Amino acid sequence: MSTLWRNREFTLLWTSQCLSDLGGAIATLAIPLLVLEVTHSAVMAGTVGTAAQLTKLVCRLPSGVLADQLNRRRAMLTCDAIRLIAFLLLAVAVAGGHAGLAWIVIVALIDAVCGSLFNTTEHAALRSIVPATQLPAAVARNEARSYGTSLVGPPLGGLLFGITSALPFVGNALSYLASLVGIALIRKPLQSDRPPRRAGRGSALLEGLRFVFGSPFLRSVLIIAAPLNFALYGAIFTIIITLQSRDVAPGVIGLTETIVGAGGLIGALAAPALQRRLSFAVLIRALCWAATLLLMVSALLTTSVAAAAPIALAIFVGPACNAALFGYQAAMTPDHLQGRVLSVIFLVAMSAAAAAPFLAGVFVTAFSPAAGILLFAAAVSASALTATFAPAIRDMRPIEELAPA
Repeated sequence: MSTLWRNREFTLLWTSQCLSDLGGAIATLAIPLLVLEVTHSAVMAGTVGTAAQLTKLVCRLPSGVLADQLNRRRAMLTCDAIRLIAFLLLAVAVAGGHAGLAWIVIVALIDAVCGSLFNTTEHAALRSIVPATQLPAAVARNEARSYGTSLVGPPLGGLLFGITSALPFVGNALSYLASLVGIALIRKPLQSDRPPRRAGRGSALLEGLRFVFGSPFLRSVLIIAAPLNFALYGAIFTIIITLQSRDVAPGVIGLTETIVGAGGLIGALAAPALQRRLSFAVLIRALCWAATLLLMVSALLTTSVAAAAPIALAIFVGPACNAALFGYQAAMTPDHLQGRVLSVIFLVAMSAAAAAPFLAGVFVTAFSPAAGILLFAAAVSASALTATFAPAIRDMRPIEELAPA
């Protein structure tokens, strides 16, 4: 079997998205810094970030429908072109001293809308350029890409912003240019032949929902993923606000995200080896039970940045689980439903996580940081029990039986 690195189409997509993700990670830090520079308000900087995240959440389901109905190559190219123009204009405005809050918000929302459609479409297209048996390995490579750029991007964004505040946005615009060129060079179609579309987009969305909730495997995955993501995000936020309340230096608090991100990156690099040795059922059970126990350990360390280390250990298994899950999902889902199925999974899995920071604040205020993390550990135990006893997880068929290689 040929390796993924000999797959020209995947290599073009992966390399171009490395650069695009790096640009996005740079902008993730640069936009709030720019809002602070313009408004001198930390609340406003947070509000812009929250508005972008809510926009992504609202766009999830429509993005899935469009990813299945539009030509995927053209959709991705269009998203890149729009974001390229938006960030170039923002860079020009910043350089000229004319970047007001309204323009920053508009660019952030454009980036959120286009990013939601692009990411869903990219995931949906993977099945068209990677053989079914290599899908888990391809997803693992994408996980490593995501963790790697999230570690490197923010420090680079801060460095570029320190040189001149327009530079990070020029860098992000160039990253979208690299993505546009990479996708344009892909020769294979990014979708298979589709059945004629007879229904409207509302009916198309319902078709995706029926497929997800009609599948015992995908239903079980959602029951596992929602509490797990909720708990991990909540525990990390609990550690950050606890350290902040104790007047720990911001640079030290920042190590929390670095430690957790490093755990994910190392796990992504180790994912192919873990997948070769362990089934998805074993991996997901190990992740859930380890996360439950390690969060309990973290609850004992909340006064120190060391509390992030157990969470990083728990996240280590996460990329291998995601790779196996999305590889299996891509193999079992018809191509014309890929976008809608992915959008439902993303929405359900991440919606609960959106409430985690708020609940973390409530738990810390009403009880204590340790009690808050223990409550998040209890949420993960629900995921662990589902992973252990759900028949759909226990009786998974080999991926080779789901789709032709």
